[in-house]
Parts: sequence; structure tokens; C-alpha cells
Amino acid sequence: MPLSEQEQRLLDEMERSLYHNDADDVTTVGGRRGRASGTAVLIGVLGLAVGVALLVVGVMIRVPIIGVVGFVAMFAGALLLIAPPRRLSSTSHHGSSAGPRPQRTSFMDSLGERWERRGEDNER
Repeated sequence: MPLSEQEQRLLDEMERSLYHNDADDVTTVGGRRGRASGTAVLIGVLGLAVGVALLVVGVMIRVPIIGVVGFVAMFAGALLLIAPPRRLSSTSHHGSSAGPRPQRTSFMDSLGERWERRGEDNER
């Protein structure tokens, strides 16, 4: 059974809204993480190098605390390289975590209204 014109328009609008909301979500999620700056990469690489050196020296002279400090430095350097800190400009552009994200209810409201109108149109 083919769709009526009203049902086809409703389906088309739902599809457009879904694509629009998906694009907004991808933009929001993709923008939450900052890009690595040159200083973060440099500090990360230096942290890794110093950490490896301290770890090797700690094992060679058999002082565990130096090895632990070296491991922590390696971990911190790798963390800076893998997940750079957020920049202030990217959080202010895409919204910060200080407040809740505004809810978009217009699509659901219009969908509910159209569903109710559909029932009324069928009763006539």
C-alpha cells in the first residue's frame, strides 16, 4: 500500500531532521577534543625520553623509586601525546561542560502534533 502525500512529506521531514541532528552530533562530539599543540608534543616526547632514561638508570643502580618515577614520567609523556589537553578556544566554541546542553524538542513536538492531526484527519 503506497504512502499518502501527507505521510510521504512527514517521512521526508523526519529524514531531513535525522540527517541534520546527526550532523550536529558529529560536529559536537568531534570538537570536544583539542588538537595537539607543538608544546604538548614536545613535552610528551621529552617526558617519554626522560622516563625511559630514569627507568633504565633505576634498574641499573637497583633503586626502585627512580624506576617508578621514570615509569610515571613515561606514562605522562605518552598521555600527552595520545590525548592532548583541551584548548580554551575549542571548549568555548562548542560549549563547555559548565552548563547542560540545550534540548531540542521541536522535532519531537512537531512529530507528536502531526501524529495527532493524522488521527483527526482519519476520523473525518
